[in-house]
Amino acid sequence: MMRRRRIMADSRGGEVIKGTLEMVVLEVLQHEPMHGWGITERIERRSNGLLSVNQGSLYPALYRLVARGWVSSEWRTTENNRTARYYSLTRLGRKELAAERAQWEKLSRGVNLILGGVEA
Repeated sequence: MMRRRRIMADSRGGEVIKGTLEMVVLEVLQHEPMHGWGITERIERRSNGLLSVNQGSLYPALYRLVARGWVSSEWRTTENNRTARYYSLTRLGRKELAAERAQWEKLSRGVNLILGGVEA
């Protein structure tokens, strides 16, 4: 059985891997504006159910992303005729996503080398 991982704050208040949640949110938002519930659903679906985000971790991350100018937000009506705040990736957010993706790929390559037991 595969184990689902939560991307959330740990007991000390830090993220499991610092910046992971924010990077994943930026990735999801690059395709289209979404409201918070849609973001959590998209993360779970794209990870084949291996990752989930609780609302208590998502919204503080979204507020940080808005404060940094990487994401913008506006109120819209949902497909269910409800009002919700929609989040969109900004140009600055796209640049940040590219930088974070490059850093993540480098980090994961290094960890995979170590876990694979391959000496450089």
